[in-house]
Parts: sequence; C-alpha cells; structure tokens
Amino acid sequence: MSVKKKENQLFFRYFEDWIELYKVGAVRDVTLNKYYMTLQKLELLAPNLRMYDLDRQSYQQILNDYAFTHEKQTTMDFHHQLKGAILDAVDEGIIDKNPTRKVIIKGRKPKPKKIKFLNQFELQGLLKNLDLNNQINWDWFILLVAKTGLRFSEALALTPNDFDFSKQSISIEKTWDYKSSKGSMQETKNKSSNRKVIMDWQVAMQFSQMIRELDPEKPIFVKGRIYNSMVNNRLRALCIKTDIPIISIHGLRHTHASLLLFAGVSIASVARRLGHSSMITTQETYLHIIKELDNQDNDKIIRHLSTL
Repeated sequence: MSVKKKENQLFFRYFEDWIELYKVGAVRDVTLNKYYMTLQKLELLAPNLRMYDLDRQSYQQILNDYAFTHEKQTTMDFHHQLKGAILDAVDEGIIDKNPTRKVIIKGRKPKPKKIKFLNQFELQGLLKNLDLNNQINWDWFILLVAKTGLRFSEALALTPNDFDFSKQSISIEKTWDYKSSKGSMQETKNKSSNRKVIMDWQVAMQFSQMIRELDPEKPIFVKGRIYNSMVNNRLRALCIKTDIPIISIHGLRHTHASLLLFAGVSIASVARRLGHSSMITTQETYLHIIKELDNQDNDKIIRHLSTL
C-alpha cells in the first residue's frame, strides 16, 4: 500500500495491519491478545479517525476517553501499544509529526488492592489437611506452590526432568499455556523467570518418590484441559475445612513470599526466587510487609542503642 493510501486509512485499520505485520508470530499469544484487545478499544473510541487527521489533540482525546473507564496504569499500557504503531507511521512518512509527544496520561483512581495471604499457622493447618496419597493430584500441586512460590503456569509445566533431587532444586525454564484449549509449553514470563528454585529436603523426598516412574519429559500435573478454577476450587474447599481465610493459588505464592520476608530473607533473594524482573516489583507488591519489618528493625535499633 502506498503512503498516500495509508494516509487515508482509518487509524484502527492501520493499527490492525501493523499488528499483523510486526506482532503476529513475534510475541507470545497472551501478549498478542492484548494487542487485539487494544485494537477493539481503538475501533470503539475512534471508528472514523483517519491517519491524516491523527494529531496531538485527536490522540489525546482517545486517551482521555479510554482513561474515563480505566485506571492510569491500564491507560499507560494502552498508550504504549498504540505508540509503537504511531512511531512507525511517522518513520514511514504517513504522519508528519509525532502525536504522542508530551501526551498526558490520565485514569481513574485505582481501587485499594488487598493481597490475600495466610500467616504461618494458617498455612501449617492447610498443609496438614492435604490429601497426599500415592497418586498425583491437586493437593500435591498446592503443596509444591506453597513450598516454592511458583506461578500457576510454571508449576503446570514441570516435568520430572526439571527436578534435581541431588541439589534439591527445580529448574524453571518454561510455562504451560493453560488458557489455550489445546494447551502447550511456552516461554517463561521474562528472562528473570528462568531460574532454579531450592526445595526443602522433605518436599524433595516426597516428589522423588511420586514422579520416579513418570515420563521424564511430560508435565506432571497436566491431565487433559486445565482450568485455573480446578485448583482454586480444591484450595477453597481445603481453606473452608481448615477454617482459614479463603485464598487463591496465586495467594499461596503471596503467602510463600510473605513468610520468607517475615523470616528475614532479603528482598533481593525473594525477588530472584519469585522470578521477578526487578526488586522494585517485589518492593511494590509487598510494601505493607516491608514497612512492618522496618518498624521491627527500628525497635531493634533502639534496643541496641540503649545498651551502649
């Protein structure tokens, strides 16, 4: 298509073509789906906007309309996806000036996010009620996530080959695409997610017995189509039985990290264990715990100084 024709093209059509050209086959399916969701929103917000009319004012209006029903961070993500296509349009000469320059990101005030996690005694009660029989089931899955802090998709992708019982470690190098109807192995969330997670000796011994006769290259927990609700429903039943707060499988990951922080494990070590791309992610997620630990440290400092 010539530059002249592209100038007359609808903005959302240009973005659609851009996705097909640059993103299909280059990004993970979950990321590609986000681009297509952005495309749907763009078509709703600016169905008649053509490329030659795309300027700072029209682009800012799109963002303002989007921000009216979305939080600021979500609006920022929406903007970043559109910006990639727009900058390419500038490079192609379809647009004379960059309409995203000095853009203002607005958005609804985010709702307070409460991270649900269990304390040490609640988790101990939960683990005591697990039905750990001689067949792999969701209770074994719950135990593993509670003891390692793995993401749901990471734990699903585990094969016997990923376990090194001599070093009491698990290699995390892939995830299971459970959102797809067929299900398949795919890359981890980011490079930092590729890591080795240390197990305690008890879990290592338990799993060495459970998986020794399984196919070394096949996922341990995947038996047909997997839904997040499968394990969450089982976890809910266990929480009710144990008479503790109901949490999700992701809440077990938060529980794992929280207990490590309370035990005095450094933020850097927790971030590496969780596979966070940056310690900033860990600090922001567990800010309330870090503040509480800071208060405890202040008490220790005062008590120490008083002895001098």
